[in-house]
Amino acid sequence: MLYLRAMSDQVATTEPQPQSSLIGAFSIAVPACLKRQESREVFRDFVFAGAALSVSILIAYLVTVDWQGTIPRDATSLAVGRDFLNFWMYGRAAVGPDPGRFYDILSYHQALRELLGMEMGGNWSYPPTAMLLAAPFGQLNYLTALTCWTVLGLGVFVVATRNQVPDWRFLLPVLLSPAALVCLASGQSSFLTAAMMVVIFAGLDRRPVMSGVLIGLLTIKPQLGLLFPFMLIASGRWRVFIAAAVTTLTLLALSIAAFGQDVWIDFVTKGLPVQGLVLADPDRVATPGFPTIFMNLRGVDLSYTAAMSVQVLFSAVAIGAVIWAFRLRKCANPALLRALFLACAIVVSPYILTYDLLPLTFAAVLLLADTDLDGPGRRLVQLVFWTPTLQLVLGTLHVPGPALIAPVFIVYLLTRLRAEPTSVRT
Repeated sequence: MLYLRAMSDQVATTEPQPQSSLIGAFSIAVPACLKRQESREVFRDFVFAGAALSVSILIAYLVTVDWQGTIPRDATSLAVGRDFLNFWMYGRAAVGPDPGRFYDILSYHQALRELLGMEMGGNWSYPPTAMLLAAPFGQLNYLTALTCWTVLGLGVFVVATRNQVPDWRFLLPVLLSPAALVCLASGQSSFLTAAMMVVIFAGLDRRPVMSGVLIGLLTIKPQLGLLFPFMLIASGRWRVFIAAAVTTLTLLALSIAAFGQDVWIDFVTKGLPVQGLVLADPDRVATPGFPTIFMNLRGVDLSYTAAMSVQVLFSAVAIGAVIWAFRLRKCANPALLRALFLACAIVVSPYILTYDLLPLTFAAVLLLADTDLDGPGRRLVQLVFWTPTLQLVLGTLHVPGPALIAPVFIVYLLTRLRAEPTSVRT
């Protein structure tokens, strides 16, 4: 009898739970360090919904691609890789005469027609230093260059972030997030810049020179780094500040030596005004891609001046929040400080696109590892995760709202930081 009872107990304890293999697989994908059931559910939803969205969108995208012609084009007649076409042209121009001529949008479109034999949109928005990075890719054919760029970006992002997460599974929802999907579809640089952001914050105190160099390199996309000087000065991280300044000046000198000083004149006089035209576009074509206060207000046909005035107010609040947090709470929870900075980086500029939300998505997902994250915090993390999707849908309808997610998240994080101790952690 004792033997039979023991066998019965063994069968009962080893009998599989009545759940589908799919649910079981996603349960395995949830990190064990997520102690709260509510956080585990949010994480599991990110993985499940992110995977479903990514697979469906990528399949729908690929089946609508027109593979005829010099460069394949999607259903909107834009090149596969979209924004990478502009980066690829930076690389081609880097080894040609007068590279700054492409900052003139008419000259740029004419060059695309002559090279590809088809109409292609786009404009040059990066500073001339981007040509230093783009030069190797410009020497390859377009699809080969796009493949190398995508693999490089994903690889660098995974390697850079793997050591910054408590469990590798935290990368799953980030890689399946709407921000990552937009980056992948557009051929953007966000995987690289997000990796740089993560490493910068990891090394601010342990490897200040390395962090400063990366901040300097980040000037190839300057709108992402507008808050770094305020943060570094407020927190007294002068070694990082000096390293960033030296790196920036070195890149400037290298670009002038390689391409001449006229390329910077063309960037200021021709390239920057084109970016202003994107913001001032009366047809509001770009609003679905910009989760910013300015573009949300432009979406409801508010005047440029009024929308920019409101944007300036939000930008000032974002700058103030960073100064306060990194001056008076710089020894607080690093995860909260990182999330605050990245949320403020989204709010401070009117020229931020949905793929630029990838660093903030990463920081928000990691906050789930904080067992003290309450209900409002979890809801805000969910909203941050889905901001690109909300902006695409509501922005297409010219309905404002997604741009307020980051400011509300900032208020929540400031409340949490205010409760943090001010003494130095040991």
